Amino acid sequence: MERTTSDAIGKARLLLEIRKAGVTNLRILGVMEAVPRDLFVLENHVDHAHDDRALPIACGQTISQPSLVAAMTEALDVGDRGKVLEIGTGSGYQTAILAKLCRRVYTVERHRDLVVAAEARFAALRLHNITTRVGDGSLGWPAQAPFERIVVTAAAAVAPPALLDQLSVGGVMVIPIGPEGGDQMLCRIRRDKNGCHREDLLPVRFVPLIDGGMPADAG
Repeated sequence: MERTTSDAIGKARLLLEIRKAGVTNLRILGVMEAVPRDLFVLENHVDHAHDDRALPIACGQTISQPSLVAAMTEALDVGDRGKVLEIGTGSGYQTAILAKLCRRVYTVERHRDLVVAAEARFAALRLHNITTRVGDGSLGWPAQAPFERIVVTAAAAVAPPALLDQLSVGGVMVIPIGPEGGDQMLCRIRRDKNGCHREDLLPVRFVPLIDGGMPADAG
């Protein structure tokens, strides 16, 4: 009972932090409350699962702070019939959030161990609309393109051309852009019949997007 009460208090506090960060979409807030973050963190960090901060996961990667996951999800503007490409599965936390908001998620991760662990979590949560792949995230998933929405969880100097090519007309990409260790900006890129248009959202700090492999950060 004590643990259940503590979890409830932690979730309530976390939702308040997410709201303070500017996320107001009730659908997203409901999913953030429903998905158990403690399932996605390392066992020795379970007590901090409801803290609004990044935590380490396997393969030397991290799970991003929930308010940033929520902000990126809100910026993506996911519809319940949408098809989403996620670059960087990581722990699978953001993947699970997206899976509850859209029709299907395709997610690419360069660390096979992370993919195997994430798949087990998806099965435990009975999330059956997620398709995973081990590979180079900068290349996207051409066989499943185009995508209405693309979210990238590592910073690139510019938006990768392959990902822009896989974004449908009317689609949205959310991606951190900037140099490793330097100023980075979370950007929203909208594609219309005239091309792609970038909007800067907020300063962030992510690991770099690496050709030939994709380090996970906000998964």
